[in-house]
Amino acid sequence: MNFKNVKAERTTETRNTHKIETLGTGNLYETIVVLSKRSNQLSQDLKKELAEKMEEFVIPNDTLEEVFENREQIEISKFYERLAKPHSIAIKELEDEQIYFRHDEKVKELDLVLEVKAEAKATEDKTDDKVAEAKTEDKAS
Repeated sequence: MNFKNVKAERTTETRNTHKIETLGTGNLYETIVVLSKRSNQLSQDLKKELAEKMEEFVIPNDTLEEVFENREQIEISKFYERLAKPHSIAIKELEDEQIYFRHDEKVKELDLVLEVKAEAKATEDKTDDKVAEAKTEDKAS
């Protein structure tokens, strides 16, 4: 993700919870969970990107005596400090309808159908076993 072009707020802003609820899942708490998960994704991406850029400045020398301050390294660090925070970006994405989320109700319904079918098959297998036993007993007599 290109964090340079994000138009999210860089400062704290009071949000209308009803608006967040209606933009999201229809349930405020579910919407907050969605925003939290997206925020964690963004945070990991940001951390990975920063680590890649800072890798260029790693000095293989293990001496603690000399600390080199690289002006470019300081500028990169300041740039990332000034970026909007991941939770602000997640809220902005929700407002712009860029977040995709789905309910697992359909998945749960499918699991329930599969369980019912599995139970029916198990019952059918037991019935088939009993019929087979009865036939073998009839043949034996």
